[in-house]
Amino acid sequence: MDNELYDMIFKRKSFHLFRNIGKEHISTDELKDIEEQFAKFKPLVDDIKVKIKIVKEGATCRRGQEYCILFYSEKKDNYLQNIGYLGEQLDLYLVSKNIGTLWFGIGKVEEKQLDGLDFVIMIAIAKVDSPEKFRKDMYKSKRKELQEIWNGEDYLDIANIVRFAPSACNTQPWIVESSKNELKVYRYRKEGKRGIMPKDKVIYYNQIDIGIFLCFLELCLDKNNIEYNRNVYVEENHEDEKNLIARYGIKE
Repeated sequence: MDNELYDMIFKRKSFHLFRNIGKEHISTDELKDIEEQFAKFKPLVDDIKVKIKIVKEGATCRRGQEYCILFYSEKKDNYLQNIGYLGEQLDLYLVSKNIGTLWFGIGKVEEKQLDGLDFVIMIAIAKVDSPEKFRKDMYKSKRKELQEIWNGEDYLDIANIVRFAPSACNTQPWIVESSKNELKVYRYRKEGKRGIMPKDKVIYYNQIDIGIFLCFLELCLDKNNIEYNRNVYVEENHEDEKNLIARYGIKE
Protein backbone atom coordinates (compact mmCIF):
# COMPACT_ATOMS: atom_id res chain seq x y z
CA MET A 1 0.00 0.00 0.00
CA ASP A 2 0.98 3.62 -0.54
CA ASN A 3 3.24 5.12 2.14
CA GLU A 4 1.19 8.33 1.91
CA LEU A 5 -1.68 6.43 3.48
CA TYR A 6 0.62 5.47 6.35
CA ASP A 7 1.41 9.14 6.97
CA MET A 8 -2.32 9.89 7.21
CA ILE A 9 -2.66 7.56 10.21
CA PHE A 10 -1.20 10.36 12.33
CA LYS A 11 -3.44 13.06 10.83
CA ARG A 12 -6.88 11.40 10.67
CA LYS A 13 -9.53 11.87 13.27
CA SER A 14 -13.20 11.02 13.45
CA PHE A 15 -15.35 14.09 12.89
CA HIS A 16 -18.25 13.10 15.09
CA LEU A 17 -19.79 16.45 14.18
CA PHE A 18 -18.70 18.46 11.15
CA ARG A 19 -18.54 21.90 12.77
CA ASN A 20 -16.17 24.82 12.33
CA ILE A 21 -14.62 23.24 9.25
CA GLY A 22 -14.93 26.29 6.98
CA LYS A 23 -17.01 26.93 3.90
CA GLU A 24 -15.16 24.88 1.30
CA HIS A 25 -17.01 22.13 -0.53
CA ILE A 26 -16.11 18.82 -2.12
CA SER A 27 -15.94 19.43 -5.87
CA THR A 28 -17.41 17.33 -8.67
CA ASP A 29 -13.86 16.40 -9.69
CA GLU A 30 -13.09 15.26 -6.16
CA LEU A 31 -16.21 13.09 -6.09
CA LYS A 32 -15.13 11.46 -9.33
CA ASP A 33 -11.63 10.97 -7.96
CA ILE A 34 -13.01 9.22 -4.85
CA GLU A 35 -14.77 6.64 -7.00
CA GLU A 36 -11.72 6.15 -9.22
CA GLN A 37 -9.35 5.73 -6.28
CA PHE A 38 -11.60 3.27 -4.49
CA ALA A 39 -11.52 1.02 -7.55
CA LYS A 40 -7.71 0.91 -7.30
CA PHE A 41 -7.45 -0.13 -3.66
CA LYS A 42 -6.23 -3.59 -2.70
CA PRO A 43 -8.95 -5.82 -1.20
CA LEU A 44 -8.46 -8.16 1.71
CA VAL A 45 -10.36 -10.89 -0.15
CA ASP A 46 -10.04 -10.92 -3.93
CA ASP A 47 -13.29 -12.55 -5.04
CA ILE A 48 -15.86 -10.39 -3.23
CA LYS A 49 -17.76 -7.88 -5.35
CA VAL A 50 -18.02 -4.41 -3.81
CA LYS A 51 -19.30 -1.01 -4.86
CA ILE A 52 -19.66 2.44 -3.39
CA LYS A 53 -22.29 5.09 -3.95
CA ILE A 54 -21.82 8.72 -2.94
CA VAL A 55 -25.01 10.47 -1.87
CA LYS A 56 -25.71 14.03 -0.80
CA GLU A 57 -25.84 14.37 3.00
CA GLY A 58 -27.14 10.86 3.47
CA ALA A 59 -30.06 9.07 5.00
CA THR A 60 -30.23 9.10 8.80
CA CYS A 61 -26.70 10.42 9.30
CA ARG A 62 -27.18 13.98 10.54
CA ARG A 63 -23.71 15.10 11.53
CA GLY A 64 -23.27 18.15 9.31
CA GLN A 65 -21.57 16.19 6.51
CA GLU A 66 -21.76 17.10 2.82
CA TYR A 67 -21.96 13.54 1.51
CA CYS A 68 -22.08 9.95 2.64
CA ILE A 69 -20.16 7.16 0.96
CA LEU A 70 -22.30 4.02 1.04
CA PHE A 71 -20.52 0.67 0.89
CA TYR A 72 -22.21 -2.32 -0.74
CA SER A 73 -20.88 -5.86 -0.89
CA GLU A 74 -21.56 -9.37 -1.96
CA LYS A 75 -22.14 -11.49 1.14
CA LYS A 76 -19.32 -14.00 1.35
CA ASP A 77 -16.96 -15.21 4.05
CA ASN A 78 -15.07 -12.24 5.53
CA TYR A 79 -17.03 -9.67 3.52
CA LEU A 80 -17.30 -7.39 6.56
CA GLN A 81 -13.55 -7.53 7.21
CA ASN A 82 -13.02 -6.82 3.52
CA ILE A 83 -15.17 -3.68 3.64
CA GLY A 84 -13.29 -2.45 6.71
CA TYR A 85 -9.97 -3.04 4.97
CA LEU A 86 -10.99 -1.27 1.76
CA GLY A 87 -12.91 1.47 3.53
CA GLU A 88 -9.98 2.39 5.75
CA GLN A 89 -7.74 2.84 2.72
CA LEU A 90 -10.37 5.24 1.38
CA ASP A 91 -10.65 6.93 4.78
CA LEU A 92 -6.93 7.67 4.86
CA TYR A 93 -6.89 8.75 1.22
CA LEU A 94 -9.65 11.27 1.91
CA VAL A 95 -7.68 12.67 4.84
CA SER A 96 -4.77 13.29 2.43
CA LYS A 97 -7.17 15.51 0.46
CA ASN A 98 -8.30 17.42 3.58
CA ILE A 99 -11.66 15.70 3.55
CA GLY A 100 -12.90 14.89 7.03
CA THR A 101 -14.46 11.49 7.67
CA LEU A 102 -16.63 9.57 10.08
CA TRP A 103 -17.29 5.83 9.98
CA PHE A 104 -21.03 5.85 10.69
CA GLY A 105 -22.29 2.43 11.64
CA ILE A 106 -25.86 3.09 12.68
CA GLY A 107 -26.90 5.03 9.58
CA LYS A 108 -29.80 3.57 7.61
CA VAL A 109 -30.42 3.93 3.90
CA GLU A 110 -33.46 3.57 1.67
CA GLU A 111 -31.47 1.79 -1.03
CA LYS A 112 -30.51 -1.39 0.80
CA GLN A 113 -29.24 -3.07 -2.35
CA LEU A 114 -27.19 -1.80 -5.28
CA ASP A 115 -26.77 -3.97 -8.36
CA GLY A 116 -27.47 -7.05 -6.30
CA LEU A 117 -25.03 -6.10 -3.53
CA ASP A 118 -26.12 -5.46 0.07
CA PHE A 119 -25.57 -2.25 2.01
CA VAL A 120 -22.92 -2.69 4.70
CA ILE A 121 -21.93 0.65 6.25
CA MET A 122 -21.32 4.31 5.40
CA ILE A 123 -18.64 6.94 5.85
CA ALA A 124 -19.78 10.55 6.25
CA ILE A 125 -17.50 13.16 4.66
CA ALA A 126 -17.05 16.92 4.37
CA LYS A 127 -14.33 19.26 3.12
CA VAL A 128 -12.15 20.79 5.84
CA ASP A 129 -10.55 24.16 5.10
CA SER A 130 -7.30 23.59 7.01
CA PRO A 131 -5.03 20.63 7.84
CA GLU A 132 -4.76 22.15 11.33
CA LYS A 133 -8.30 21.00 12.07
CA PHE A 134 -7.28 17.37 11.86
CA ARG A 135 -5.52 15.49 14.65
CA LYS A 136 -2.42 17.19 15.99
CA ASP A 137 -1.16 14.46 18.33
CA MET A 138 -2.46 10.93 17.78
CA TYR A 139 -0.86 9.70 20.98
CA LYS A 140 -3.21 11.80 23.08
CA SER A 141 -6.18 9.81 21.78
CA LYS A 142 -7.87 7.48 24.23
CA ARG A 143 -7.04 3.87 23.42
CA LYS A 144 -6.43 0.62 25.26
CA GLU A 145 -3.02 0.22 26.81
CA LEU A 146 -0.48 -1.60 24.67
CA GLN A 147 -0.42 -4.69 26.88
CA GLU A 148 -4.19 -5.09 26.47
CA ILE A 149 -3.99 -5.61 22.72
CA TRP A 150 -0.47 -6.95 22.07
CA ASN A 151 1.02 -10.11 23.58
CA GLY A 152 4.75 -10.57 23.11
CA GLU A 153 7.82 -8.36 22.94
CA ASP A 154 8.23 -8.20 19.17
CA TYR A 155 7.29 -5.32 16.86
CA LEU A 156 6.21 -3.06 19.71
CA ASP A 157 6.95 0.06 17.65
CA ILE A 158 4.33 -1.10 15.16
CA ALA A 159 1.96 -2.09 17.96
CA ASN A 160 2.06 1.42 19.37
CA ILE A 161 0.74 2.78 16.08
CA VAL A 162 -1.82 0.17 15.05
CA ARG A 163 -3.57 0.42 18.41
CA PHE A 164 -4.94 3.78 17.23
CA ALA A 165 -7.05 2.19 14.50
CA PRO A 166 -10.65 3.45 14.65
CA SER A 167 -13.41 1.09 15.77
CA ALA A 168 -17.15 1.19 16.39
CA CYS A 169 -17.81 2.95 19.70
CA ASN A 170 -14.07 2.65 20.38
CA THR A 171 -14.43 -1.04 21.28
CA GLN A 172 -11.00 -1.94 19.82
CA PRO A 173 -11.87 -5.65 19.40
CA TRP A 174 -8.42 -7.01 18.62
CA ILE A 175 -5.55 -8.87 20.22
CA VAL A 176 -2.26 -9.71 18.53
CA GLU A 177 0.08 -12.51 19.56
CA SER A 178 3.55 -11.60 18.37
CA SER A 179 6.82 -13.41 17.91
CA LYS A 180 9.84 -12.74 15.71
CA ASN A 181 8.50 -14.93 12.91
CA GLU A 182 4.75 -14.33 13.01
CA LEU A 183 1.85 -12.15 14.08
CA LYS A 184 -1.52 -13.69 14.87
CA VAL A 185 -4.48 -11.31 14.87
CA TYR A 186 -7.60 -12.24 16.80
CA ARG A 187 -11.01 -10.64 17.01
CA TYR A 188 -11.59 -10.49 20.73
CA ARG A 189 -15.18 -10.20 21.86
CA LYS A 190 -15.79 -9.28 25.45
CA GLU A 191 -18.92 -7.90 27.07
CA GLY A 192 -18.43 -4.29 28.00
CA LYS A 193 -18.37 -0.87 26.43
CA ARG A 194 -20.46 -0.58 23.28
CA GLY A 195 -21.89 2.94 23.59
CA ILE A 196 -24.97 3.40 21.42
CA MET A 197 -24.24 0.25 19.42
CA PRO A 198 -27.14 -2.24 19.66
CA LYS A 199 -26.04 -5.43 21.42
CA ASP A 200 -27.05 -7.57 18.46
CA LYS A 201 -24.83 -5.51 16.15
CA VAL A 202 -21.58 -5.73 18.14
CA ILE A 203 -20.21 -8.75 16.28
CA TYR A 204 -21.23 -7.25 12.92
CA TYR A 205 -19.39 -3.98 13.44
CA ASN A 206 -16.43 -5.59 15.19
CA GLN A 207 -15.76 -7.66 12.06
CA ILE A 208 -15.59 -4.42 10.06
CA ASP A 209 -13.28 -3.03 12.76
CA ILE A 210 -10.90 -5.94 12.32
CA GLY A 211 -10.59 -5.13 8.61
CA ILE A 212 -9.70 -1.56 9.54
CA PHE A 213 -7.09 -2.85 11.98
CA LEU A 214 -5.52 -5.14 9.37
CA CYS A 215 -5.22 -2.15 7.02
CA PHE A 216 -3.33 -0.22 9.72
CA LEU A 217 -1.14 -3.23 10.48
CA GLU A 218 -0.13 -3.81 6.87
CA LEU A 219 0.59 -0.12 6.31
CA CYS A 220 2.97 -0.29 9.27
CA LEU A 221 4.64 -3.49 8.07
CA ASP A 222 5.09 -2.04 4.58
CA LYS A 223 6.45 1.22 5.97
CA ASN A 224 9.08 -0.72 7.91
CA ASN A 225 9.98 -2.85 4.84
CA ILE A 226 8.89 -6.00 6.64
CA GLU A 227 7.99 -8.71 4.15
CA TYR A 228 5.28 -11.17 5.08
CA ASN A 229 2.89 -13.85 3.92
CA ARG A 230 -0.70 -13.36 5.03
CA ASN A 231 -3.36 -15.96 5.66
CA VAL A 232 -6.93 -14.84 6.40
CA TYR A 233 -9.23 -17.24 8.23
CA VAL A 234 -12.98 -17.66 8.42
CA GLU A 235 -14.37 -17.49 11.94
CA GLU A 236 -15.75 -20.87 12.98
CA ASN A 237 -18.15 -19.38 15.51
CA HIS A 238 -18.85 -15.64 15.69
CA GLU A 239 -19.99 -16.04 19.29
CA ASP A 240 -16.59 -17.25 20.50
CA GLU A 241 -14.76 -14.79 22.70
CA LYS A 242 -11.55 -15.04 20.66
CA ASN A 243 -11.37 -15.79 16.93
CA LEU A 244 -8.22 -16.07 14.82
CA ILE A 245 -8.65 -13.73 11.84
CA ALA A 246 -5.23 -13.48 10.21
CA ARG A 247 -1.71 -14.82 10.47
CA TYR A 248 1.29 -12.92 9.16
CA GLY A 249 4.35 -15.04 8.58
CA ILE A 250 7.36 -12.72 8.71
CA LYS A 251 10.01 -13.42 6.12
CA GLU A 252 13.64 -13.47 7.21
